[in-house]
Amino acid sequence: MIPLKDRNPSHRFPAVTIVLILGNVAVFLYQFSLGPAADAFVLQFGMIPSAISAVIGGSWEQLGAMLTVFTSLFLHGGWMHLIGNMLYLWVFGDNVEDKLGHGRYLLFYLICGISASALHIAIEPASLVPTIGASGAVSGVLAAYLVMFPRARVLTLIPIFIFIQLAEIPAFVLLGLWFVLQFFNGLVSLGLSTSGMGGVAWWAHIGGFAVGLLLVLPFRKYR
Repeated sequence: MIPLKDRNPSHRFPAVTIVLILGNVAVFLYQFSLGPAADAFVLQFGMIPSAISAVIGGSWEQLGAMLTVFTSLFLHGGWMHLIGNMLYLWVFGDNVEDKLGHGRYLLFYLICGISASALHIAIEPASLVPTIGASGAVSGVLAAYLVMFPRARVLTLIPIFIFIQLAEIPAFVLLGLWFVLQFFNGLVSLGLSTSGMGGVAWWAHIGGFAVGLLLVLPFRKYR
């Protein structure tokens, strides 16, 4: 299911959401322009769990790797990876920003993204595969939306074999199914080591979503 737009108007301009989207797009375009050198760029700025684990274990010569917990949030593995994350951020981020306020929303987004990386590291501490993407941070935004707007209607594209159906679905149904899918795939991935291969960091999605659930109400700006 692909969300296209929600029937939930916001009351303030989503400046931070737009800046985050533009920032992600700009970094990806630069990454894409590097051609064959893009792999080295991802290795330098992507978050490698084993490198972070080494720092935590006392290997201070790799202290610079800690910065990648932040920089990795703006890298993506391809056009579909980028478009998927930015679509979800565009559809759901404006309302969350509206309720949290610009500054709190940005801090909330970054905390969810960093927390998502932390859970992925805990699950795969020896992985040599760079983890990239805004998925963990966006997952936190989805959790916030679910808490604050569970009954909002979301225009959703539903592919059924060769047919495409448009339907308005309550947010709690769409986002609830999304989380169930992440959790199921996360459980399946526990039996499959990804230390030497690429793949989806399901537990980063789960971690970002869980932290979003915990933080949304404390971060909400009441007016």
